Amino acid sequence: MNAFARGNAAPAFGGGSSEPLARDTSSFLQVDGVSVGYGAVRVLDGLDLSVRRGEFVALLGSSGCGKTTLLRTIAGFIEPRSGRILVDGRDVTALPPDKRGMALVFQSYALWPHMTVAQNIGYGLKLRSMPRGQIASRVAEIQDLLGLKGLEERKPSALSGGQRQRVALGRALAIQPDILLLDEPLSNLDARIRITVRHEISALQRRLGITAIHVTHDREEAMVMADRIVILDAGEIVQVGTPEDLFNRPKSPFVAAFMGADNVVELSASRNGDVLHIAETDTNRAAAIRDNGRNLMGSTFEGRFRAEAAELHPVGALPAEMVADDALLLVGDVTQVSYPGGLWRHLVSVGGRIVVVDAPRVFEPGSKVFVRIPGQSLFLFPVAASGASSSAPQKAS
Repeated sequence: MNAFARGNAAPAFGGGSSEPLARDTSSFLQVDGVSVGYGAVRVLDGLDLSVRRGEFVALLGSSGCGKTTLLRTIAGFIEPRSGRILVDGRDVTALPPDKRGMALVFQSYALWPHMTVAQNIGYGLKLRSMPRGQIASRVAEIQDLLGLKGLEERKPSALSGGQRQRVALGRALAIQPDILLLDEPLSNLDARIRITVRHEISALQRRLGITAIHVTHDREEAMVMADRIVILDAGEIVQVGTPEDLFNRPKSPFVAAFMGADNVVELSASRNGDVLHIAETDTNRAAAIRDNGRNLMGSTFEGRFRAEAAELHPVGALPAEMVADDALLLVGDVTQVSYPGGLWRHLVSVGGRIVVVDAPRVFEPGSKVFVRIPGQSLFLFPVAASGASSSAPQKAS
């Protein structure tokens, strides 16, 4: 039997199918009402999270939101003030990190500079008093799996950033953890290598069927790697879902903005059946946006949309069918144009508010334009009397 076989949990590292394993839908890792704080400062506030066996979950949020604190609490490096951490139904809250069946890959990699690649990968096995021959066999298998063959005698200083990241990953995988924890392990890599390595990690996780929790502040990284994404803000989980769910059905303005819908307009509307009628103003034409059962209530809305979801048209040049059906038309003036690649990026002043629109053709600064946002690309959030947007999920589609 291959040295890395773990019952039926995963195929051996050196062989087996590259297809994803069938996954258990029951909870494997359970974060149950966990709160963490330092002195009077509360960092995590009663968090609940369930992760299935073999699932890849990304913790996504801006700096200071609590995602790394949550990861380190799961790992056992931080003791929660309240709540529990369970693994496969077993309460591990009081256990030290090395007794939880987890391995953590640090942002800095934390490799021993005086050790070779082989010694770094085998370090955890040595601490577990594994026989030397078994360590050598397992290290060789890890090196082959991660494309490190031939580098075993090199020190970390003689490796590229991508190679050091693979060594850190190999050291974590060598001990055959039940759960792999990744604390922004790609943040120190340049953009080109980062794209390659994140696909390698994702493919490897699926091949091994290992449960993984990945901390990142990079939305695209979370979208391409994770089965589900957990968005945190100020120590609370604000939405959990698949990448598609979060991208197309954000539950709040915060989530919509985090998913790229940075453009904001203020709209007044009234309801007639399942249609929301947007009132005409100096900055937008009247519009009828289909509700499709999403129960958009209220008279004042915050509308959000992505730069690539909108269209630019010269004022007066729109065909009638593009004006009438399920789309919002803003009226504005192009103030600035740039070319980041692929599409032209336009800054458009709409009633003094700047929105960004990417278009396949360029509109010169000073041009008066229509910004057309199809209903399915417009996220609407009711604005309460206080001026704060509701957190209820509201999307016109």
